[in-house]
Amino acid sequence: MRDIVNQYRKQIKGASTLKILAYFAEKYKGEIAFSTSLGAEDQVLTDMIYKIHPLVRIFTLDTGRLFQETYNLLNITEKKYGIKIQLYFPSAARVEEMVKDKGINLFYESVENRQLCCQIRKIEPLRRALNGMKIWISGVRKEQSVTRQEFELIDWDESHKVIKLLPLVDWTESQVWDYLKEKKIPYNELHDKGFPSIGCLPCTRAIKPGESLRSGRWWCELPENIECGLHL
Repeated sequence: MRDIVNQYRKQIKGASTLKILAYFAEKYKGEIAFSTSLGAEDQVLTDMIYKIHPLVRIFTLDTGRLFQETYNLLNITEKKYGIKIQLYFPSAARVEEMVKDKGINLFYESVENRQLCCQIRKIEPLRRALNGMKIWISGVRKEQSVTRQEFELIDWDESHKVIKLLPLVDWTESQVWDYLKEKKIPYNELHDKGFPSIGCLPCTRAIKPGESLRSGRWWCELPENIECGLHL
């Protein structure tokens, strides 16, 4: 698969984001999916995907601990584009077992507990969501954190056995917001309250001036640990 990925890298080098999305959406009909967290970058991609190929499957992971503002935006986005964003939930039995053993706020106790929570609430549902897919589109960018500096526009994801496409990987934050404002795309109102990166409510806070974009996520951990595991 890495040979195929290298071929694609040569083919799409220098192409626009829209052309890249259109190429893979057409080539992998029924086998391509976009995972949205409803963050700023993902709202850009939702708009682009709807315009070029509205049948691309869009899904999100509902951990059960999201902000109400995120649910509000989900509803607004579906109505704006006339689409249904598929929701994937964690196993109720797994969550019950975890909470019974570790407590409702286990993620504050240790990095290991937090990673377990992410595993059950995010990673396991993602595996189900990507089942049968060959292309996984994601909105992550290099600029977001030190853990994402080596990400490529297109790569092979060995963990999920799919080709991972990151159309905005080299975009700047300014490019993202210029697009949102120019196209009048709805976005999470928490972004206007100091939340550049929005995940689960208990593990996300607003950042202070000068802090990195993802420093409001799992803020008690070292920067190199600030990932839930979806993109590692």
